Amino acid sequence: MYWQKLFEDKERQFWLLHTGGWAGFALVYYLGSFLHDMRSIWLFVILLNAYAGWLITIPLRYIFRRLWYLKPWKMVLFALCLSYLVGVLWAVIKNINYWEIYKHGYRPDEWIYYFSNSVNSFSIIVCWSGLYFGIKYYQLMQQEKQNALTASTMAHQAHLKMLRYQLNPHFLFNTLNAISTLVLIKDNQTANAMVSRLSDFLRYSLDKDPIKKVPFEQEVQAIDLYLEIEKVRFEDRLTVTWDVAPESRKALVPSLILQPLIENAIKYAIARTESGGCISIHAKSFGQDLLIEVADNGPGADIVNGQLRRNGGVGLPNIRQRLQSLYQDNFSFVISDNQPSGVKVSIRIPYEVAQDAN
Repeated sequence: MYWQKLFEDKERQFWLLHTGGWAGFALVYYLGSFLHDMRSIWLFVILLNAYAGWLITIPLRYIFRRLWYLKPWKMVLFALCLSYLVGVLWAVIKNINYWEIYKHGYRPDEWIYYFSNSVNSFSIIVCWSGLYFGIKYYQLMQQEKQNALTASTMAHQAHLKMLRYQLNPHFLFNTLNAISTLVLIKDNQTANAMVSRLSDFLRYSLDKDPIKKVPFEQEVQAIDLYLEIEKVRFEDRLTVTWDVAPESRKALVPSLILQPLIENAIKYAIARTESGGCISIHAKSFGQDLLIEVADNGPGADIVNGQLRRNGGVGLPNIRQRLQSLYQDNFSFVISDNQPSGVKVSIRIPYEVAQDAN
């Protein structure tokens, strides 16, 4: 982790690699000197040569930054020319260091000898240039990869938010219709109670981040608020039974994942039966999974291949899409006939708990 933070700053990364590279050059040359039985003063010459190389390649960095935006062939051509010029300059410096220090002030007969070993110096500078462009290209690829990942995450979060907010208008439409009916029949006390409970439920709904998962216990509390609204409408016709295993209460689930299921059960089972009905909610953990089941004892529905045949519904397709977005293929969402009557929706998702719950 420390090394990762150390290299996060590109400026610091350059100076570390630049200095480390020239230190490595000095070490290799020093070790190589043992093969030629050089005097100890040779170490000083090597250090001076490495320092000169360290110094004269710094301007290349700033020039190469401008070359980066040229066409590839122009960039390569200019980089090679600059590397050659710097390599020749470095060769001259190395020859002077060698003659002045190791050879005690030796002077060559011809000036052309100052440029000897230029090819060797050019090859070292070309390696430096190649590493510079290689590392810069790698950093660019990593940055693009990070940008793509960030864009994908933001799109994923936006998609989840859209799905989550799609629920509220659907629920509001039904509840406000009920309140409107109560007002028309002058049952103002009951209408006021529904508005109050609706306010509490919406406050809970809007306070929660639609991206984050919530403990199942919070989901139970939210559904209780929702059922209080519906019980005002249906009174004794609506019965709800809960069977939630203790370990399931701390399991993380997508927020308001149960509400559309309860709403569907009320709409297609309770509301269509004169004597009302019962909604059963079960939750338990099994192995590495959390199993959730919502069932009603209404008249049932036409189910084909685990899907309702009815068209135009928003809630159930919405749940499936949210589960798909959050868990990819690691979930199941099955609709089946309940026994002896009604519809049963079964959800399997990975059993997860918040870190502070452990």
